[in-house]
Amino acid sequence: MAAEAFAPAKINLALHVTGKRSDGYHLIDSLVVFAAVGDKVTAEPSRDGNWHLAINGPFALGLNPDPSNLVIKAGKLSGDPPALFTLTKRLPIAAGIGGGSSDAAAALRALSDMDGRPIPQDVVSLGADVPVCLRAEPARMRGIGEDLSPVPPMPKVYLVLVNATRHMSTRAVFQTLETADNDPMPDPVPWDDAAALADWLKTTRNDLEPPARRLDGTVARTIDRIEDTEGCLFARMSGSGATCFGLYASEDNARRAAKAIRGFEPEWWVTTTTPL
Repeated sequence: MAAEAFAPAKINLALHVTGKRSDGYHLIDSLVVFAAVGDKVTAEPSRDGNWHLAINGPFALGLNPDPSNLVIKAGKLSGDPPALFTLTKRLPIAAGIGGGSSDAAAALRALSDMDGRPIPQDVVSLGADVPVCLRAEPARMRGIGEDLSPVPPMPKVYLVLVNATRHMSTRAVFQTLETADNDPMPDPVPWDDAAALADWLKTTRNDLEPPARRLDGTVARTIDRIEDTEGCLFARMSGSGATCFGLYASEDNARRAAKAIRGFEPEWWVTTTTPL
């Protein structure tokens, strides 16, 4: 009766901060894709009538399997009966790639597959990224993240994701943002290939990258490492950091780039992937 669901990494290819609501939430305009790397969430019926969470995997250290975890919160939002979750944590924590939100979305999918319970319609209470993580497909995010619209199909591209084993506080990054009233993202256009996507991305921004650079010098160092690799068409920080990505037209270039970065920085988390 157990069921499992994939929790893919969420990559903000562009992220414009366009305003701030009276309740403190920032308004964004972002192009999001999901990668073929991520965590895994397994759900099975609880044997004692209580919610439980076990965590394993290379990035399990530092995560608490208690009611504050978004996986447990997602389960409780779905309603009874309770379940036992197992989270296999393969993505870095507090890394700007939507790990916790994607885990919560995966928990809801796993529960639905386990016993057929409906996925709640309103999941924003779990976090502004959870609605897009439930879809797990390329999208334009606006509002605080709940306003989702489709985008042109992604061309064949390859990504190298790099995190200098640094945790970045989203709250601290937003607090360091100098202005929240910025221009929105230009409308997405059809991209014929990786070069066209890279050219379009050069007309966009990640408004959270400058404050993240001020808070942690490894962000600039990470982007420099990526940009120095052969075949890199574009490099930027994802989300609120500190994970950064490089965009490549070929798998060979992406794999050589990842190998080169590991050679310089063997302690960093480096992986090659493609958008889903």
